[in-house]
Amino acid sequence: MSEAARSLLQRWGASFRKGTDFDSWGQLVEATDEYQILARHLQKEAQSHPNNSEFTEDQKSTQSQEEFKLEDLKKLEPILKNIFTYNKEFPFDVQPVPPRRILAPGEEEDLEYEEDEEEGGAGAGSPDTFSARVPGMAPSCNHVLHHSSNQGANEGTLLPQLPSEPGMTLLTIKIEKIGLKDAGQCIDPYITVSVKDLNGIDLTPVQDTPVASRKEDTYIHFCVDIEIQRHIEKLTKGAAIFFEFKHYKPKKRFTSTKCFAFMEMDEIKPGPIVIELYKKPTDFKRKKLQLLTKKPLYLHLHQTLHKE
Repeated sequence: MSEAARSLLQRWGASFRKGTDFDSWGQLVEATDEYQILARHLQKEAQSHPNNSEFTEDQKSTQSQEEFKLEDLKKLEPILKNIFTYNKEFPFDVQPVPPRRILAPGEEEDLEYEEDEEEGGAGAGSPDTFSARVPGMAPSCNHVLHHSSNQGANEGTLLPQLPSEPGMTLLTIKIEKIGLKDAGQCIDPYITVSVKDLNGIDLTPVQDTPVASRKEDTYIHFCVDIEIQRHIEKLTKGAAIFFEFKHYKPKKRFTSTKCFAFMEMDEIKPGPIVIELYKKPTDFKRKKLQLLTKKPLYLHLHQTLHKE
């Protein structure tokens, strides 16, 4: 076995043990995060070498089901240690999972009814739903845990800053965090950023952030810079910058928009800004806006203006 393969197995083994430790302690959200990270690592490795891989075709298949018992999962550890050479029967039954679907804004409204954000679900800060990933850590962008942002679920489509032009202003928006009642329950959360005119037409390329860097209490932390892809002076009157919060729903097997926020041109100014969250579907024309919640939960941003 090559040194690279041996290193991979060591990392995968550590990730697996971390997940089962969380599982045995009853920290199910953290355990799920670790299992998903490991699954994405394995899938990425298998798919990156489709014609020349140390995996067999059977080992490449993406298999899962809604729930596994912890004692069943622990049976996988010896398989993981020998995955490049393991050819025996899988130790328990699994069922194929169809690929994820990412729906267009509003498309999920035609599917199964979802609880109203004000009424449904337990609070994310309760012990039953979420334990802080790093107890005592302040919610600062200076202390980010990159537990999934580069793991393949969504590596983002962020674009670099435009070249400067004399007399023209560029805008960098740091997405710091979003406050949600059920923050700890959101799987693979990310934000889609777009700039629209009054008719909802894109004025710049749409960008996706990587998956969030950290979840803590009622906040999901991103701490990522978005470079707006047009000089401020060149944006049309009435334009707005939209932020759509998206997350994966395993039971429905699709990535859905949970809520959105937007910032209008008169709100572009250096420094921090906190903006309200609205219920889906995303209303790019800003005609029928409905607040997501009466609770003090917002999208927290920080703006930096660059002018030559």
